[in-house]
Amino acid sequence: MTFRLCLPWPHPVLKTPAAPVEAITDDIRAIWADMIDTMDAMPGYGLAAVQIGVPLRLAVVDCSTERGQAVRMANPEILHASVQLREHEEASPNLPGVSAVIARPRAVTVRFLNADGVMEERDFVHLWATSAQHQVDHLNGKMYFDHLSPLKRKMLIAKSEKQRKRG
Repeated sequence: MTFRLCLPWPHPVLKTPAAPVEAITDDIRAIWADMIDTMDAMPGYGLAAVQIGVPLRLAVVDCSTERGQAVRMANPEILHASVQLREHEEASPNLPGVSAVIARPRAVTVRFLNADGVMEERDFVHLWATSAQHQVDHLNGKMYFDHLSPLKRKMLIAKSEKQRKRG
């Protein structure tokens, strides 16, 4: 198991759109493996490569109850999103100790290169959809709190900073 440390907010990699993946190689598969180990150790429902300092459009999502069902995605792109929203409390290891309820589309269709290097389209619903959207945000240089009002975002970041200083 290779657990990687997550970059602290406001690291520049977290604010910069990630570069596309050209091909699925053994190096890419090794990054995915580390991402899954890191996600499972947190524990979390997903992880984007930028969170661990790898500026590539790679994400993993696993919302299964038994785990071990991680979907590996390169260059994920949301093609369709439902009009119906679903609220979920979101957090990030990049800004520990805080969370916020975010309303996102309840279902999405995502196109991505899978672990075999094949373009795939997959429908995600409920928590899977929330996590997929959360990871795509990361890959676009956004954090979940960017969906909040400026005042709520400022308060959330200040609260995390205060907790970090307390140690």
